[in-house]
Amino acid sequence: MPVCLHDSARSRLLAALAAGVAAALLVAGCGGDSTDASGSTETVATTAPEPVTTRATTTAPQTTTTAGPKTITVVLENAAPTGGIKRATVAKGDSVVLVVHSDVADEVHLHGYNLSTDVPAGGVARIRFVASVPGRFEAELEQRGVQIADLTVTP
Repeated sequence: MPVCLHDSARSRLLAALAAGVAAALLVAGCGGDSTDASGSTETVATTAPEPVTTRATTTAPQTTTTAGPKTITVVLENAAPTGGIKRATVAKGDSVVLVVHSDVADEVHLHGYNLSTDVPAGGVARIRFVASVPGRFEAELEQRGVQIADLTVTP
């Protein structure tokens, strides 16, 4: 027996399926670090989306807008963060991009999430991830042992 979905339920179901397919393609496309012609590197970390429950309603559909990722930018001069250690707070579940502009070559490492990528001297490194673990986490230049950022993820 065929199931008939109202337009709003069908729209939510299609949106959930599209999000799942997009997440699967994003995860499948991750192959580690990559370098583009501008000398920047990027690491991407994703987590599986939460399950979506769909139910039909008689009310008008709600429109939800999704903000872009939270960007945390650190500029390094003489292998140290300008203005001191960058402190940032995000909520659990936020999409985050740590952007590091560096005057020295090193490895940028986000502890706790165990994410890292190389940054060339005069280049930019990006670490993309979903803040899925609450707590306080340090980012550092790994070889130099210099802390560059302090990230707090609230529950």
